[in-house]
Amino acid sequence: MSNPAQSFTRIPWPAWLALPALALLYLYGAPLQYTLLGIGGAIVANATGAGGGVIFIPVFSQLGLDAQQSVATSLAIQCFGMTTGALAWYRLHRRLRHPHWQVLPAIILRVAPASVLGLMLALPLPSPAGLDPLFGAFSVVLGASLLLLTLRYRAPHGHARLGRWEGHSLILLGLIGGAITAWLSVGVGELLVLLLILRRFDVTLAVACGVIVSAITVWPGALMMQASGAIQWQVVLLAGPGAILGGFLARRLATALPARGLKLFFAGWILLTGLVTLLLAAQGAL
Repeated sequence: MSNPAQSFTRIPWPAWLALPALALLYLYGAPLQYTLLGIGGAIVANATGAGGGVIFIPVFSQLGLDAQQSVATSLAIQCFGMTTGALAWYRLHRRLRHPHWQVLPAIILRVAPASVLGLMLALPLPSPAGLDPLFGAFSVVLGASLLLLTLRYRAPHGHARLGRWEGHSLILLGLIGGAITAWLSVGVGELLVLLLILRRFDVTLAVACGVIVSAITVWPGALMMQASGAIQWQVVLLAGPGAILGGFLARRLATALPARGLKLFFAGWILLTGLVTLLLAAQGAL
């Protein structure tokens, strides 16, 4: 039987900070819908490895924020949620020491620096025309393909080493994913999880890598966007504590699901991401 005291010490410190922050928001009558938005977005993002921007961006558009403000605010909120999720996933890696997870540092060291570089190079540039529908269509195709493959085949996922081709592919993926994240606030985590799953790495390892790389990527993005004054801090301060709590809960949700169930959850989320992106692109074209 597990020791309750040990269970409490396994809670990442940002989750402890979120509880008094949520209590203060409630006492001062802050609108709870933003807190719930942060919780929901962070749970899905940290349980799948894909960013929470697909939830945040449509809501911010409805609030009247422009594209730059929406991306900047989404990145800032993800600094709260993805960081908590990354700490939770990394603590699980340190505790389990599973052989299939020993490749995690090698994956992070290849993807994260490339992702940050891609984001920093792309952020000053305007978003390419047609990027939203292209990324949406790409997500729909990949999500649907992964969904069909998961339902049809049940091959084990035990790949635990990086080949030379895989190492180079991860660096290229980081550059491309970082650039997409700069323009959409999602991208690198989603692409990384998809590649690792398709290469038959452990599913929970893939999600953990996506969360950790996303957490590393969003921080420089948010700092650069803050310099332009695009971050809407009144929204971030309301949604951030909820995102911290959601980031803590997400890892428990992901590890409670069987590997096949987690793959189905991720595939469904990627499919939904693509459909929402296409819908927003269609609305913007009208």
